Amino acid sequence: MQYPLDKAESGSYFFFMIFLKHADLDELLDSLSGDYHVYVPVNTARGAGYTRYRGPGTDYAVGGIRSFDPLKSFYFLGREKVAEDFKPDIPRKNDKPPCMVGVKSCDLKGFKILDFVFIDEEFGDPTYMKARRDGLIISSDCTAVGENCFCTAVNLNPWPDSQFDINLSPVDGGFVVELGSGKGKKLVEEYSLLFRNVEDVKLDGAVKENRKAVKKEVEVRVAEKNIPAYRRLERIVTKQYENMEVWEESSRNCVECGACNTVCPTCHCFLLYEQKTDDKFARFRVWDSCMIKDFARVAGGENPRARLWMRLRNRFDKKFNYFPEVAGEIACTGCGRCIAACPGKIDIREVLARLEV
Repeated sequence: MQYPLDKAESGSYFFFMIFLKHADLDELLDSLSGDYHVYVPVNTARGAGYTRYRGPGTDYAVGGIRSFDPLKSFYFLGREKVAEDFKPDIPRKNDKPPCMVGVKSCDLKGFKILDFVFIDEEFGDPTYMKARRDGLIISSDCTAVGENCFCTAVNLNPWPDSQFDINLSPVDGGFVVELGSGKGKKLVEEYSLLFRNVEDVKLDGAVKENRKAVKKEVEVRVAEKNIPAYRRLERIVTKQYENMEVWEESSRNCVECGACNTVCPTCHCFLLYEQKTDDKFARFRVWDSCMIKDFARVAGGENPRARLWMRLRNRFDKKFNYFPEVAGEIACTGCGRCIAACPGKIDIREVLARLEV
């Protein structure tokens, strides 16, 4: 855990933990709502999801597992207007940035892929870069394990270690706060009356025990599914690229709905189209899916991935071969959303286990 150091009169240093009470988090979010669109996690019949924070009466819960809607939804919208009537102005440029609360480690890992794709000084995506630059991430530890979670298999812990401004580790009465950026440090300093420095080894012990228990449960689920070790995942698709039996069998129940791409925190493909409204033309960007037949079709009707098994193989190839090569990161976060969303019951964990030899 990373906490600030205070210096005593004797000249020695002591570690102080930053503590935030539940009620003080409400007050913090109330204040942040003036500058941000604040989104908090809520429990629904479908599982955990996000909703706009509407004040202290908002029924939200920090902790639990990741939401069913991926974090990318708030930085790279499913459908957005990117240009209008040839005007140089960027739509939504004056919109409030997002403040995401309770974000989990698997979603934060998604930023490493999305940043690689969308952030560039010359050719970067301006709306994504603005949201990343101006937004605020208040992450949290997982305090439970979902049925489809397998983050430890892709070398992640069920608690954030980067990509956040402040992290909240739930304990009795509130949260132990960890600083993750200069923006987070500034936030704690600005609202110093809400954050308290405490010297309590029991709190530190509680955080460590909670993390140890959750990680152990994930590891048990990973072992039950026989998911290959992380060091072998980066080479697994290359080794089995020509294994048609695995790819054909795994894709047999696919209905080409694109749900796996939609809920994945790292999938980022899109298409552009023009639409005329009120005698004006607007250009829109919408999410696209590599699992749909027309995705790779070119002029003249040729399609390098005309068969369904080819498209499934390409999806795995990009996650476990291409991005490790170009970005140094596996483009899978172990969130398990694609497993839950797939109507054909295709389980990425089972496919990876079949690819292991």
